[in-house]
Amino acid sequence: MRDAGTTTGQRARAWGVLLAILLVALVAYVAAGPYLAVRAIRVALQANDANALADNVDFPELRASLKAQLEDRLARRIDPELPSSLLGSVGLSMASGVIDGAVDAMVTPPGLGALMQGRVLWSRFDGAIGSRVKGRPPLQDLRYRYESPSRFTATTRTASGAPVVLVLTRHGLRWRLSDLQLPR
Repeated sequence: MRDAGTTTGQRARAWGVLLAILLVALVAYVAAGPYLAVRAIRVALQANDANALADNVDFPELRASLKAQLEDRLARRIDPELPSSLLGSVGLSMASGVIDGAVDAMVTPPGLGALMQGRVLWSRFDGAIGSRVKGRPPLQDLRYRYESPSRFTATTRTASGAPVVLVLTRHGLRWRLSDLQLPR
């Protein structure tokens, strides 16, 4: 009888150890997730692979964020008295519609593909005329930060030094780019 009890205790302990190992592995995977997602985005950009990039982007959230930022930027740059006139409010409405349409067209998998193809064509043209300036690879020198268990940022700088913040959010176990905070 004593041997059966010892065997049962050993099995319970083994299951407990296995469960602890699985839990640690799951936590490690979730913690490494945003770093893996940023790496996948970087590789997709370098390879001009729109499909791989699209796998790591939450398009509805990214579109909403970019629209809000661009409309805010437009509102800050116009004369405060412009919206009070009929012509000014019509112009502002049209400009807002153009922003919405442009963001809707560009922040899609086919839109990203077109942007990447345009970049490839431009670099070929630019290289053909001999004035190509080699820039640094995309998303280099990032500064990473967890803001919460489901929000992660990676900050880079433009050539002029202005910060661009990539915001990744967690949906289940998967991290995706959901916001791109443009320099002001």
